[in-house]
Amino acid sequence: MTLPGSNVPLRGAVDLSALRNRPAAASPSEPAAGAPAGGNTARLVIDVTDAMFPEVLELSKTVPVVVDLWAEWCGPCKQLSPVLERVVTEHAGRLVLAKVDVDANPQLAQAFRAQSIPMVVALVGGQAVPLFTGAVPEQQVREVFAQLLQLAAQNGVTGSVGSGDADAADEEGAAAEPAMPPLHAEAFAAIESGDYAAAISAYERALAENPRDADARAGLAQVRLLSRVQDADLQAARAAAAAAPTDVDAQLLVADLDLAGGHVEDAFDRLLDLFAALPDDDRAPVRERLLELFGIVGDDDPRVIRSRSRLASLLF
Repeated sequence: MTLPGSNVPLRGAVDLSALRNRPAAASPSEPAAGAPAGGNTARLVIDVTDAMFPEVLELSKTVPVVVDLWAEWCGPCKQLSPVLERVVTEHAGRLVLAKVDVDANPQLAQAFRAQSIPMVVALVGGQAVPLFTGAVPEQQVREVFAQLLQLAAQNGVTGSVGSGDADAADEEGAAAEPAMPPLHAEAFAAIESGDYAAAISAYERALAENPRDADARAGLAQVRLLSRVQDADLQAARAAAAAAPTDVDAQLLVADLDLAGGHVEDAFDRLLDLFAALPDDDRAPVRERLLELFGIVGDDDPRVIRSRSRLASLLF
């Protein structure tokens, strides 16, 4: 599954097309039944049903939506849900939390392939991507949400929601929200203007200042991919790769194009086959590109797990 405007694959594929044309039962801009009453929380934390989900998808084109799949009988859900509500509310309208009771809404549970709960999924631009499963620590929730906001910004989803009667509280919350690091802001602005080279430069400088900046590392990988495929001719690239099976640059480009087009396994298999065929001294660029693409798709994705295992077997 991809985000609009980039074709970069997200961390997993969730097919929500069957839910798009369902009749809406309530507007997600109003507190749903059971949602906390009053102030920001009433608008930022909403209970969602199968019927109203198309409106939530529409809302995600303006502001990233975090979906919390839970159930009353689930103990870990009761640990995680308050953390999600608190962190979302602290973002002062830049995120919305949609709570889905999987027992009451089996169609949504099936659409999200919820094999275990709690399960947390993001919606950005009408597209879905799994974030994590289980009651993770609050710090990890914050880190994942920071990456989500970065990904949303790279795809033009930078809106926010108001709080109706609590406009003043919104303004105070926004003022209290930590400012985006200058180099990250510079990268976002460059991405929005289509200047990928400037965005890459900004992220590289951010990493030079702080090599442990996970947001900058993730953003850099995504923007590098966009930059590499921006002007590529798919047919010409495939012809060149077919004519030179061990040409590293030719194979790397086709793998990038495959990944950008959503053909994740094709991209990984191409590079793993190339890695296996090359002499040891020529393998480093292929390994580096594989690791970069793994990071874009996500370490928890089954395709990444399988490909990492094969790469390890080739290395050792």
